[in-house]
Amino acid sequence: MAKTKLREHNVGKTQIHYKWDKANRPAVMVEPGDVVHFETEEVTSGQIKKGDPAAKLTQLDFNKLYPLGGPVFVKGAVPGDVLEVEILDLRPGAWGWTGMIPGLGLLAADFPDPYIRYFDLGDRATAELRHDIHIPVVPFCGTMGVATDADGPVDVLPPTKGAGNIDTRHLTAGSKLFLPVFVEGALFSAGDCHGAQGDGEVCVTGIECPMTFSLRFSVIKAGHMRPWSYQFITPAAPLQPKSDAAGYHCVTALGPDLMDNAQNAVRDTIGWVTKEKQLSREDAYILCSLAGDLRVSQIVDQPNWGVSFYMPLSVFS
Repeated sequence: MAKTKLREHNVGKTQIHYKWDKANRPAVMVEPGDVVHFETEEVTSGQIKKGDPAAKLTQLDFNKLYPLGGPVFVKGAVPGDVLEVEILDLRPGAWGWTGMIPGLGLLAADFPDPYIRYFDLGDRATAELRHDIHIPVVPFCGTMGVATDADGPVDVLPPTKGAGNIDTRHLTAGSKLFLPVFVEGALFSAGDCHGAQGDGEVCVTGIECPMTFSLRFSVIKAGHMRPWSYQFITPAAPLQPKSDAAGYHCVTALGPDLMDNAQNAVRDTIGWVTKEKQLSREDAYILCSLAGDLRVSQIVDQPNWGVSFYMPLSVFS
């Protein structure tokens, strides 16, 4: 049997949009099984340049955030189907940044002022926060989703019923993402790429960076996934071996409100890091966002639930 020739397409830095909209013109039209190679800018679309002062974070044009590559029109996809997106390769650009933007983040009230850190990436395996603190580089796309059937443009910042800004750190190379389809062709887009991020992205940013990445598209007919949901399959390998290597320092907060518990677990971790590792509060918060994981430990022992924050000890040398 003759092999089917691999069909490849490219979506460059200029083939972008800033809102979800079923009226967006496709950047490419592909057949199921085709591979698309993307190149995207960091989340501010170049508004942040390496070395800019933190004050620049207070001057961002929010209409120019989230430059998403696409949309990709997948032939044969119709409402009621499921789009399968296989993540083949992800390569960070030369640098990235992590910052605290006033009014955003889990602890916005605790950190009202802008703050920013820059990282060298490229082929590096870790990002250096301090000479003795190194964060594993594990790249992924923070935003991956499809257009919905809503009329008019839809903001990217909050996730939609077509997924989008899901910030799921385990959507790394080798994973497969499954999305409900709402419009003909699915109109898939991706961007907002991260060189590293912990579960929770607590300060509101990961390592925001330019990225080149490659995806393969397939269609599952009549898959009928529930709106406001997505599914994914990770590779058959340890989920986060770099983080697991030296164990974790864990803090658990108890109480009747999951959000309060999440905030208190991160606050207590920041307190531990500043005391034990002599980091500033700002850098400790950055570290939590890039390397630590928020987890619900129990949600059945009413009325008090438990939320834990796991800080991998492997980041400290």
